[in-house]
Amino acid sequence: MNFFQGYEQYSIDEKGRVNIPARMRKSLSDEAGGTFILTRGNDNCVAAYPLNEWKKYMDMISKLNQFDEKNRRFMRSFLKWNVEVSLDRQNRITIPKQHLELADITKNVVILGQFDHIEFWDPERLEKYEQDSDIAIEELAEKVMLGN
Repeated sequence: MNFFQGYEQYSIDEKGRVNIPARMRKSLSDEAGGTFILTRGNDNCVAAYPLNEWKKYMDMISKLNQFDEKNRRFMRSFLKWNVEVSLDRQNRITIPKQHLELADITKNVVILGQFDHIEFWDPERLEKYEQDSDIAIEELAEKVMLGN
């Protein structure tokens, strides 16, 4: 598996189309077939999972007991945002209007590689998210990487 990483800022056109950066396209597996599942990401961004990676999550979700109320609630909330999109000839995807509105994305978009998926952020929202952290990145790295 190749991993998505890095940061790019692009413009998004009036139809919601945005280019996927070349270095991120190189991390896209042939198994994905140039197809992503767009969904609501954590912290009010839009997440794009290559189809082959998304299938792993769907396998986990399919094992949930649908007779359990919390599982049904999770599945409804999680799955209702999902839409399949494919790269066009110019290596763009179209982000649906409801996803753009969810993430407050208008003209510019920050594209973040996040291991098995890509995130799309409004630049100002991402900056605020990063500034609102009450812990320095060095301290956070220590806690996460050392398990504290």
